[in-house]
Amino acid sequence: MTVDVKVPQLPESVTDATLVTWHKSPGESVKRDENLVDLETDKVVLEVPAPVSGVIKEVLIENGATVTSGALLATLEPGDVKSVISPEPAALESTGVASIAAASAGQDNAAKLSPAVRRLLEEHDIDSSHVQGTGKGGRILKTDVENYVDRKIHPESDAAAEESPLPPVSSPLPTGQRGEHRVPMTRLRSRIAERMVEAQQTAAMLTTFNEVDLTEVMALRQRYKVAFEEKHGVRLGFMSFFINASIEALRRFPAVNASVEGNDTVYHDYFDIGIAVASERGLIVPVIRNADKMSFADLENTIREYGQKARDGSISMDELTGGTFTVTNGGVFGSMLSTPILNPPQSGILGMHKIQERAMVVDGEVCVRPVMYLALTYDHRIIDGSEAVQFLVTVKESLEDPGRLLLQV
Repeated sequence: MTVDVKVPQLPESVTDATLVTWHKSPGESVKRDENLVDLETDKVVLEVPAPVSGVIKEVLIENGATVTSGALLATLEPGDVKSVISPEPAALESTGVASIAAASAGQDNAAKLSPAVRRLLEEHDIDSSHVQGTGKGGRILKTDVENYVDRKIHPESDAAAEESPLPPVSSPLPTGQRGEHRVPMTRLRSRIAERMVEAQQTAAMLTTFNEVDLTEVMALRQRYKVAFEEKHGVRLGFMSFFINASIEALRRFPAVNASVEGNDTVYHDYFDIGIAVASERGLIVPVIRNADKMSFADLENTIREYGQKARDGSISMDELTGGTFTVTNGGVFGSMLSTPILNPPQSGILGMHKIQERAMVVDGEVCVRPVMYLALTYDHRIIDGSEAVQFLVTVKESLEDPGRLLLQV
């Protein structure tokens, strides 16, 4: 009796998915819970595990097809997967030992690949064991594969240099010629594009700016960073300060925590804060639920976990849905100033930027202070300019005197 492999139940807000890559072919054996295929939705890549151990009998849906919940993907012939019995050590030749070790290393390496990396490897028919990983613990990153592909297309080896009396050509195209290549958008990138256009066409977006002196926050972090990390096992970053400062401002100006539904303004009495995170597939915004009830350590741990999941491609749909307000940090990429776009249906987003030492006048004297420009983009349909400015001033005051965050004054 065969066992069906079906598309799992997709989240309520997702109607379909694209079948990106099969990792097994008909006739291949699989173990239970081994990933068979990647499905890409508007927000995440879903892995479909084998329901039982056995052999792939038939693949019914090809790469690139659009599928819906419950669709039949393949059939499995259940059975025990026989393990390969290694020869006795005495019978192994040196080359055989090397081959087995290399195969084992390749399997371990392949198990650590993110869906985006696996997809890129398969698109270019590359064995992962040939790619040198630069990530943590030798993990292969998307950029590692792209660099490997680039070297294959444009080799500049010593051997080639010896064979040719001419210097290596730095450009892949002859002088005077121009080229281009066309790559379809991923579902995530397409969805990001749709939402950005939707935000600009729907909301009356306006951005207000301010600057914040981070002297006190940086001094506080310096004073307690070692003790904080030893006790909680996570570094004390800036984001937890900005989230707490935002929550205090949201309490005072609830319209910034609200959303528009038709002719109604929906006020939320909870604070689900979205954190914009860059991933290999594009920008995603995982949500920290009830952030107002979390300690600094809880926030930092959650942010770290989301960052790791973003790199691994393991963020779940539930972690990306909802949210009443978003914080985005372009400063990590060197941005000095920007006008962030709203994340519909939210009505406010706070933009952080690079910390830069600047000359400031403090108590009548010019001194050097670490300064960050802040940007608040808001929906002018329900938030007045005065509210937006006061919101940003509240964030500024909370950060310039961090004791306010503890006393909520």
